[in-house]
Amino acid sequence: MMYGQVLHPQCPADCFINVNVGGFKQRMEHDVLKRFPQTRLGRLLCCSSDAAVLELCDDFSPSEMEYYFDRSPHFFCYVLNFYLTGKIHLVDGLCVVSFFQEIEYWGIKERHLDFCCSNKFHELMKRAEDKCWDQGSDELQCHSFDSSTEELPASGDDVDMFEGSWCANVRRNIWIRLEDPGYSTSAKVMAVASLSVVIVSIVAMCVHSMPDYHQVDLNEKEIENPVLTFFEIICVLYFSVEFILRLAVTPSARKFLCGPLNMIDLLSIMPFYVTIACDIMDDGENPSLENVGKVVQVLRLMRVFRILKLARHSAGLRSLGATLRNSSSEVGQLVLFLSVGISMFSALIYFVEKESQESELQTMPIGWWWATISMTTVGYGDTFPVTLAGKLIGTLCILCGLLMVALPVTNIFNKFSTFYERQRHIDLRRSNN
Repeated sequence: MMYGQVLHPQCPADCFINVNVGGFKQRMEHDVLKRFPQTRLGRLLCCSSDAAVLELCDDFSPSEMEYYFDRSPHFFCYVLNFYLTGKIHLVDGLCVVSFFQEIEYWGIKERHLDFCCSNKFHELMKRAEDKCWDQGSDELQCHSFDSSTEELPASGDDVDMFEGSWCANVRRNIWIRLEDPGYSTSAKVMAVASLSVVIVSIVAMCVHSMPDYHQVDLNEKEIENPVLTFFEIICVLYFSVEFILRLAVTPSARKFLCGPLNMIDLLSIMPFYVTIACDIMDDGENPSLENVGKVVQVLRLMRVFRILKLARHSAGLRSLGATLRNSSSEVGQLVLFLSVGISMFSALIYFVEKESQESELQTMPIGWWWATISMTTVGYGDTFPVTLAGKLIGTLCILCGLLMVALPVTNIFNKFSTFYERQRHIDLRRSNN
């Protein structure tokens, strides 16, 4: 135990209060505490009941008139110095956050920090706040990342769902090989084969759009190229077999059909069969069915999205998806910055170029287009200013565009780096296991 007094020990006993902070006992004069009535000890003097006293301290002994506080006695020495000098100093070896919590508990304001410690305190607090913000952002990113990994196939929960079902071992082995290319050599072969078919299908669709590969019959009616039709049939049959096989071995058919990528798989093959049904029903005299068939064929383009199913096995692309999901605020800021800049520079370029006969920037919509490709540094060159004032505005527009795009993109890149490192660690652990 340590005992001490603060000022005028010869004063009457009712002019003091006895304070016990973690075993450190101190008598403190009322006049000293009244200098700071908003502090915790100063407010004790205004308490009129035991209940009010216990709201400010941890325990109270009416017989000894002693107030007990379960706080650090070492820090209380600095509190005593504050009551004597009116200034508080940082405590060596104490975390700045803990220091802030202590002075907040005792009711001491930041403005009471001495000038020698004030700048250091605010600098350390800023670092702590930035670190806390980063940790909070990381937790949010982790949640988003965990959500994205839940969509990854062959997770432990999915494998456990096979227990007790029919042909559990056979279905589990097929499911893992279909959903996890890194599981075995056979799984890699199946993934490469699936990717090859997807690429062939995409190339066939692209070639089908080229006029050089269009064919006509004797009546000059356009018909399907037989070679391209053959490749399309092979690809759709492969997609169909793969989809049916995955549906047959999935541990949860409902979860499987509700998956966004699996819905894209289904939509990529359904138009082919619907088109065949329409062709069978169409006798050439009902143009409505023919139009329906043409509309349904457009849905074949969704087959391009099948590559996302295989791309999700890439750590980089999975990290990119998680980053975009978690960067809605940054993307919103980017759109806002560009919208403001485009609106401003399109108006400026219109007013300086509208008098020039050689300039194509004669309307505001054309100015919007020019400002958009200039601020995003695309610069197609189809429209450009011809006057000196217009060229100066164009230069300023490009410079502002660089700054506006760079500011939010930096945060997005940092998030991508974080996600990518985590995904690499996860993949490394999975390969080691």
